[in-house]
Amino acid sequence: MQQGKDPLDEGAGAGGAGGLLRQPRAVWATAGASVVAFMGIGLVDPILPSIAKGLDATPSQVSLLFTSYFLITAVAMLVTGFVSSRIGGRKTLLVGLALVVVFAALAGTSNSVGELVGFRAGWGLGNALFVSTALAVIVGAAAGGSAAAILLYESALGLGMACGPLLGAILGDMKWRYPFFGTAALMAIGFVAITAFLKEQPRPARKTSLLDPVRALGHGGLASAAASAFFYNYAFFTVLAFTPFVLNMSPYKSGGVFFAWGVLLAVFSVLVAPRLQERFGSLKVLGGSLVLLAADLLVLGYGNHTTAVAATVASGAFIGLNNTVYTELALGVSDAPRPVASAGYNFVRWFAAAAAPYFAPKIEEWSDIHVPFVVAAGAAVLGAVIVWARRGSLTREAGERQSAHAAEDGVSVFAN
Repeated sequence: MQQGKDPLDEGAGAGGAGGLLRQPRAVWATAGASVVAFMGIGLVDPILPSIAKGLDATPSQVSLLFTSYFLITAVAMLVTGFVSSRIGGRKTLLVGLALVVVFAALAGTSNSVGELVGFRAGWGLGNALFVSTALAVIVGAAAGGSAAAILLYESALGLGMACGPLLGAILGDMKWRYPFFGTAALMAIGFVAITAFLKEQPRPARKTSLLDPVRALGHGGLASAAASAFFYNYAFFTVLAFTPFVLNMSPYKSGGVFFAWGVLLAVFSVLVAPRLQERFGSLKVLGGSLVLLAADLLVLGYGNHTTAVAATVASGAFIGLNNTVYTELALGVSDAPRPVASAGYNFVRWFAAAAAPYFAPKIEEWSDIHVPFVVAAGAAVLGAVIVWARRGSLTREAGERQSAHAAEDGVSVFAN
């Protein structure tokens, strides 16, 4: 890569379909379990109103299902590298899967919002351990290089985000508890598959300390990416956690809306983003997509019901673009080891994913139903402003850094 070139322009779509599809069984087992793990993020979307009704809870109380989940996820980012560098990637995946199976099943037995929120927190810890390690394992075991592995991981992310709401709608239409039991069963299958097909991966030469991810944020480029992603995630999870209450649809209809949203997210993340990056440069794509997401959020907040549905689905396109670019920035913008850099980046941005589900319904209570989307749009614009103001820090200055990162075995980015 030439010095001064956009940091993510080259190799965006490398690997090809052949490299993507010709993978060992261990890779497919890990990717399949990753799909289910990402399904767990949007699983509760279509059934949020049903949960509120079933447990006699307010929207702001039910939104804590997201807040507890992502708050634990954010903190766990400081722990995942510490754990996996000591017990290995395979054991970390299995511990994470076991925790998800236990806490997802317990969530289905909840008799109060407090119990459900607590079990979702335990679920978040398991999911963090699993998903933050999954990409490292896929890269270590994949054929076709890291580019094909990352593309496979992004495909699993998109498929999981699309199918989660659909599964939640199908099972939740029968009873709001069933999606939690369904997730536990699917993750148990993933546990068996990884036990059977995945051998232990080589451990890193140096063990990761709990403070290494925080120290990595001292790099200006990584700190800028994390700060921008923080505001972006606030907008993202306003859509994911608050919009179901605004649309106020049956689980099937809400699941259909978010399935279409997830399909757009997957298509734009895996297929469209690399082409736009190659043509316009990653930072321009990211900045432009954030501004368009802000405009879409305003349309969602002030449009009629049909317009709000269309804007919700359309937001998946901008979220897909942003996810891919932010992921690649976190992987390559700094000279820190990839697992350490991405842990620090995720530690910052997942706090916004915890904040948005809590504050959006509170803001509605304090004002009206439009204002949460105005705040989310403002957050997306702030993310774009940071990208523009810190564009120098977000551009890698040394071409050697790309080859150094490519030689690393460990990669760890959680779900975007």
